[in-house]
Amino acid sequence: MQRVTFSRNFTLSLSRTCQCYCKYCAFATHQAHLHAPVDVERILDEAVKRNTKELLVLTGERPEVNPVVAERLAAWGHDDFTSYVVWACERALERGMLPHTNLGVLSKSDLARLREVTASQGLMLESVDESLMETVHAGSPTKHPKERLATIEAAGELKIPFTTGILVGIGESFESRVESLEAIAALHQEYGHVQEVILQNFVPHPRYYGAEVADIADEASRRRWSGAEGEGDPSLTNSGEVRSGSPSPSVPAWASDVSIDEVKRLIVECKRLMPDVGVQVPPNLSDWWPELVEAGATDLGGLSANGDHISPEEPFPSPHQVRKELAPRGYALTERLCVYPQYMDMDWMEQGVLDVIKLKYWSFIPRKGSGRRSEESLDAGLAPRAIEKGRDGIELTEDEMTALFAETRPEVIEEMRVAADELRAELAGDVVTFVVNRNINFTNVCVVGCAFCGFGQGRRSPDAYEVEERDFAARIEEAVEFGATELCMQGGIHPDLTLEEYGRWLRLAKETAPQLHLHAYSPMEINHACERSGKQPGEVFEYLLDQGLGSTPGTAAEVLDDGVRQRISPNKLPAARWVEIIEASHRAGLRSTSTVMFGHIEEPRELARHMAVVRGVQERTGGITEFVPLSFIPFNTLLGRTHGIEEITVQENLKHTAAFRLALGKTITNLQASWVKMGLEGATEALRWGVNDLGGTLMEENISRMAGSQHGVRLDPEDLIAAARAAGRTPAQRTTLYEIVETYAAA
Repeated sequence: MQRVTFSRNFTLSLSRTCQCYCKYCAFATHQAHLHAPVDVERILDEAVKRNTKELLVLTGERPEVNPVVAERLAAWGHDDFTSYVVWACERALERGMLPHTNLGVLSKSDLARLREVTASQGLMLESVDESLMETVHAGSPTKHPKERLATIEAAGELKIPFTTGILVGIGESFESRVESLEAIAALHQEYGHVQEVILQNFVPHPRYYGAEVADIADEASRRRWSGAEGEGDPSLTNSGEVRSGSPSPSVPAWASDVSIDEVKRLIVECKRLMPDVGVQVPPNLSDWWPELVEAGATDLGGLSANGDHISPEEPFPSPHQVRKELAPRGYALTERLCVYPQYMDMDWMEQGVLDVIKLKYWSFIPRKGSGRRSEESLDAGLAPRAIEKGRDGIELTEDEMTALFAETRPEVIEEMRVAADELRAELAGDVVTFVVNRNINFTNVCVVGCAFCGFGQGRRSPDAYEVEERDFAARIEEAVEFGATELCMQGGIHPDLTLEEYGRWLRLAKETAPQLHLHAYSPMEINHACERSGKQPGEVFEYLLDQGLGSTPGTAAEVLDDGVRQRISPNKLPAARWVEIIEASHRAGLRSTSTVMFGHIEEPRELARHMAVVRGVQERTGGITEFVPLSFIPFNTLLGRTHGIEEITVQENLKHTAAFRLALGKTITNLQASWVKMGLEGATEALRWGVNDLGGTLMEENISRMAGSQHGVRLDPEDLIAAARAAGRTPAQRTTLYEIVETYAAA
């Protein structure tokens, strides 16, 4: 699955007074227009209420050329307009919003003043075609390409994360559009500061004759976001291509046609010239935008909660509306901040702005080591010592495990791999096991609301389901025909499910196929059964054993640190309760697996604490059959959509795999690679990083699939046999409890 990003912003048109006379602009006025401080405070408070993260400060160029504006600024204690913008940005930062400013052409000193209080800045280049100075830019000297390129260059010299772009359809040629992109690319190559390029198509606007564009935009946005606009309303589209208000304004004589194919070619040029830069297309100015995403556009800009003040009659779609459009095409809409992740450090941002990100939006900071960030200083010798101890099976300290998960030195990571592989060989030999099994998720109705889950649905959701008994039995029969020895049963936490209902599913499975081992019910489901029945975990397991339960999946573990659990799933059972239930299953004679979900917001030390808990359980009970690392799939989850979390790389996944093996030492023999999370190729490579088990054939995997995994829902035994052989190992089919069913000789 691919990602398309957007920023959740709110627009403050601080002043529309402008020194330019651009022929296409309906935003600017040459009358005095300036929001008073009390109005700014009110607008900012409204932005906070709407849960926006970015304040887009949009203004005319040098409004203080108007004497009335200059007089008002002076009365409020500001020598110039930039000073007033700085004040507004400071008020936004106080409220936890990140300012992004677009004030037109600025001096280097003004850019530097704004850098103190902004997360990013922007200026559209528009075009390098100087002939436009005689047409659409006549009377606007700062629209000259040299002036605008000078501002973009100055921003690069100051290390300001910058957004720029071109305006197409104002009379320029296709060749000049490419030349404009080449000019941007040349500056980015020198300074590395261009975070995204906007490809904005010109749309004719009506004149507003003194009306407040912010009010028009806000009202249009409220209508569209509430769904009040009909999708088939002819006032919303123009020939199915360019969005336009009703009545449609006439197209000026100087305008040039823009086709979707031309925009697609520009996307290709952007990616050729600046492969590391985002490509933004505005989704409110064209009905093409889904096709442009498929052509390679990566961003939809700020889906402003109070509309587009430049094109106020063209409201942005809401994130929900965009997501519904993108999902069937295989794209996940993901929120970003106004500043792109690669610039979130002190080289590119002032400390005061960075502090807001660290305090409120820390999950957007790119991953360093495990999880989102790790700023603690660790002794460089800790990891090598931990590797040596882990290889010998000696218990690691929390600091030592933290060092392994935080390690970034390639040579030390290779030492981790070798040690983990040697420990695997000692404990499990050269046999690679797998189980032929089937998953059945009997319901996805769930009341827990985990931010990392794309599977659970509310009862009234159109995607909610409960499996019928006839279908349940048919799936089991299919599993038997496939040669399965295990049935894995888990579901959402349905509010109506009782202990007796959980027992009924087990009985039905046993009546249909008594030979199958029933591996069922996570600690979260057991906890729910306890709450509904008033029984203790031991009593619940005693009952479920009588109904046919064979073993317990150690899922719902995520990260066994309550700080992490509160952040990603505050309604889930605490870590101590997970341990209590798992140990109760072991006392009842039921073996369990154990898991971890990593690669989201957790930090290395929190993973270390998780491993200490798991190792402690195994040392006390010996009931864990395997440890299964599960890397987080972000695409269709709330955590992924709103926290900027990207899927962990295969290399990071493998490093963690080796660290898990060393942290477990000799307590748990079997370490599994999840081909659903990593892909079969990644899981095969993991066999060199401490893994000795490839999991199950599954036949029906819904949880990772619903989160956005693209690695399939089932494999044939032959696929897993081939993977083991590709790693130079001996494949063997096993049971749930790791009894060997069949060993396959070398091909």
